[in-house]
Amino acid sequence: MISELNALVDLVEEHLDDDLDVGAEATRLGTTEYHLRRMFSSLAGMPLSEYIRRRRMSVAAAEVLGSGTLLGIAVRYGYGSTEAFARAFRSVHGVGPGEVRRDGGPLRSQPQLRFRLTVEGNSPMDTSITDRPAFRLIGHAVRVPLIHEGVNPRIQAHIAALPGTEHARLRALSDTQPAGLLQVSADVDPDYTEGSELTYLHGVAVTETTPVPADLDVVEAPAGTWAVFHTEGEYPATLQATWAATATDWFPSNPWRLRPGPSIVAILDRADDFSTARCELWLPVERTAPAEPPR
Repeated sequence: MISELNALVDLVEEHLDDDLDVGAEATRLGTTEYHLRRMFSSLAGMPLSEYIRRRRMSVAAAEVLGSGTLLGIAVRYGYGSTEAFARAFRSVHGVGPGEVRRDGGPLRSQPQLRFRLTVEGNSPMDTSITDRPAFRLIGHAVRVPLIHEGVNPRIQAHIAALPGTEHARLRALSDTQPAGLLQVSADVDPDYTEGSELTYLHGVAVTETTPVPADLDVVEAPAGTWAVFHTEGEYPATLQATWAATATDWFPSNPWRLRPGPSIVAILDRADDFSTARCELWLPVERTAPAEPPR
C-alpha cells in the first residue's frame, strides 16, 4: 500500500495542471479508488483533494510571481476565472495572488509528500477475519459531521434522545452477528474529511429475512469479508486509536483492503460511566490481488 500511495503522489505532480482520474489510476495500481482515498487521508492527515489543491497553489505561486497574466495562470490550473483561482489561492496562502504579485508574499508551501512504513512491532492488534452473508443494520439514523477524535456531540445527543425502552426493544430485535447494540457509520466521504457528513445509525444487526418495524431505518450490509478489531480500554480514545492504526499499521502489512460498506462498532461491555469499554470494530474488507512476479 505504501508503494501505491507514493506512486499516487508522483501522479499528482504530473497532473497539477489538469485533472487526475483517481479511479483509473487506482485500477492501474492494482487497488480501488475507495481504499486509496481512505488510506491517503488516514496517513497524510488530509484528504487527497485537499493535498492536490495545496500542491497546485504551491506551484502556482511561482508563476504568480512571474510575468504571466493571472487569468492565464488561473486557466492553466483548471479555474474558469481569476476570482475562483483567487479564492483557492487565498485558502492556501492566506493572501490573494494580486497581493503576492505586488508584495512578493507571504507564501505557504505544501511540500511533496513521501510515505514510509515504520515497523515497531510493539502494538499488536487483536484481529479476526470473518465471512458473513448479507445482513441488515436497523435502528435510528441521523446525519452527523465526521469527528476524528473525542466524543461526537451530535451522536451523543442522538442516543440520549432515545428512551431507555427503545434500547431494550432494539436489543430484542438483534438476531445475528455483530451482536448487541451497534454504532454504525455509513455513507462516509471516501476522503474521510473531518466535518463531512455521514449517516450514523444506533441499532442492531438482523438477517435479511427478519421483518423490520416500519419506524426503523435500515442500512444494508452486503455479503462479504469483515476484519474485526478487538479493543479494550479508555473510551472512545482506545477505539479511535485502533481505528487510526488500521490505516497506519494493519492495512499496509496485510493482504486486505477496504471495500465500500458501513463501519460498525459493537460495545461488548462498558463501565457505568462509559469511561472504559470493550469493543469490536468491524470494517468491510476484500483480499488484495497478489503482486505479479517480476519478469
